[in-house]
Amino acid sequence: MKTHNQIDKRSLAMVEAIIEKIEKDPQKKGLEKARSVCSRWLEMHNNPYIKKWHEILNGEWEDIKKIMLDQSEEAIALRQCNPFCGILTPKERWNIYREFRK
Repeated sequence: MKTHNQIDKRSLAMVEAIIEKIEKDPQKKGLEKARSVCSRWLEMHNNPYIKKWHEILNGEWEDIKKIMLDQSEEAIALRQCNPFCGILTPKERWNIYREFRK
């Protein structure tokens, strides 16, 4: 069984891969997708983490990226409910999962 610390590290690795992928795209389509996902979630749920992500995603990319990589308790909790789903392909996600199974 994975510890919370191991899960948090894997979540951070996912975020790093997401950031890398978004930064490789000059149009930052992944960021726009996350904004769209977050708006849709916000319509369906009254969740404080979704509300926080909505605020964050209205900011500049450099600020968003800093929050995504932050090691504070709040940032770790936010990563558990991040709207960047679908940015990584299933293969990219599973590669990260495999790396953390070792």
